[in-house]
Amino acid sequence: MRILWSFAAPHRRALGIGLLLALAASALGLATPMVTKAVLDALGGGGSLRGPVVALLVLLVLGAVLYCVQWILLGTLGEKVVLEARETMVRRFFHATVPAITKRPPGELVTRAVSDTVLLREAASSSVIGLINGVVMLLGTLALMAVLDLVLLGTTVASVVLVVVLFGALMPKIAKAQERAQEHVGRVGGTLEGALRAIRTVKASGAEERQAERIGRDAKESARYGIRAVRLEAAVWTIAWTGIQLAVILILGVGAWRVGEGQLEVSGLIAFLLYAFGLMEPITELSQNLTSLQSGLAAAERIRAVDALERESQAPHAPVPAAHTAAGPVLELRGVTAAYGPGLEPAVHGMDLALPRQGHIAIVGPSGAGKTTVLSLLLRFLEPQEGALFLDGVPYARYGHAAIRSRLAYVEQDTPVVPGTIRDNLLISRPDATEEELHRALADVRLTQKVAGLDDGLDTQLSSAAVSGGERQRIALARALLRRPDVLLLDEATAQLDALTEAAVHDCIRARSQQATVVTIAHRLSTVIDADTIVVMESGRIRARGTHAELLAGDDLYRDLVEALRIADGVPSA
Repeated sequence: MRILWSFAAPHRRALGIGLLLALAASALGLATPMVTKAVLDALGGGGSLRGPVVALLVLLVLGAVLYCVQWILLGTLGEKVVLEARETMVRRFFHATVPAITKRPPGELVTRAVSDTVLLREAASSSVIGLINGVVMLLGTLALMAVLDLVLLGTTVASVVLVVVLFGALMPKIAKAQERAQEHVGRVGGTLEGALRAIRTVKASGAEERQAERIGRDAKESARYGIRAVRLEAAVWTIAWTGIQLAVILILGVGAWRVGEGQLEVSGLIAFLLYAFGLMEPITELSQNLTSLQSGLAAAERIRAVDALERESQAPHAPVPAAHTAAGPVLELRGVTAAYGPGLEPAVHGMDLALPRQGHIAIVGPSGAGKTTVLSLLLRFLEPQEGALFLDGVPYARYGHAAIRSRLAYVEQDTPVVPGTIRDNLLISRPDATEEELHRALADVRLTQKVAGLDDGLDTQLSSAAVSGGERQRIALARALLRRPDVLLLDEATAQLDALTEAAVHDCIRARSQQATVVTIAHRLSTVIDADTIVVMESGRIRARGTHAELLAGDDLYRDLVEALRIADGVPSA
């Protein structure tokens, strides 16, 4: 409940007004049977009916107005709670550390932001008010029944107590079943998202049915727990309805006997019966809101779990480092050891690497050597366990993550694109770029003609049908170049390009390396051969560095890499 209240607390004023409106409407409802009794008494005594009938009409109109205003108020409040929860979660996702996000399936996180927030809506707004109002209505009804006849009240209370006891026994089981159902819904979302992302691989592997069955298992588990919750809810509702009907039957029998004995007026019995029939309303309200509250509590807990995601330091007090023209490396790793999680084997060990302010540095090595880890450290996606990184001679720890990345640009190996148009993807790294700068970046990667040939040009939505994998790679490179970074980091950024396009891109990279630092991870000779310095990595350590010719002559692993990967066509082996 504390977790749930954390979502509702910012709207306590609106909740208070909603509660007052609900209580006022309930009070009007509770007054109706008493006014009805007055109508019957006036009818039996030959008095005027004008006053009681007018009172009934006034109660009807006021009740309708209060109900309408309350509905609008709480509905609006529920939507605001959902909006705030979603905005908070989305920002938390984007400001969390990369390891915190990548260790969970993306679909599961999406489910929390989309589905769980819907369950939160009723629980954080109307459910709590409904519960309070239901309790007040129930107690008010019983109190007015006591005014009318204590004997009939005793008959009614026995039925109500039975309903309450069974509610208390069954509601925790409903909550547990709904929590497990939502947990499996999250797994369905995560697995399905990943499978659809790899749909070509799934189809090429003939794994459509296997993937469907795997996702279906979690869907079945969700349905199983959902059905269990439905059965328990059905039992609660049936018990509640049966208890009230039993009470009405007993009231009729005992009430008729008491009327016959002259101990109760007919009008009093009718008013009491109206309250008995009205008992179903607060009990139904309690049942519905308890069910909604249980679902909302499970959702609130899953949403609040997002707060546990480790955040990147924003360090708003630290100035954004400006580009320097002084001597010395722009970036430096000193004795850095890093792993991707506690207790895991380090991906790099005791690494020392200095990046000059201009030039092209290529990093090569077998799979698992730690090449991409180096880029993750430079981008501060990963924090070192030992050692430190420096920007312009200043420790990384002095700056926030965003401040460091403002000096860098990155093209990752899979070259994913963000949802949106080509223009959106280019501007994501530099929103203030002009139209001329956009077209210049496209020309650098030889995409001008391709974009011009599209019906919507730069405003074409990116999809596999609009651009190929190689073209997406060039868009990612253009985006990085548009930023004009001090350090350009490329992880296999030309792997999907044809020879002619690759040559043009290399010219672009070469030109950029005259003004800034370019760090590439590559297995192609065309990418490596022109590098000013080649760093050879093995088992998380730097084993050699030098030019292409120096390493061919002096390092066995580099020669083996050149021959095995066929990146040295035309270069004689040692």
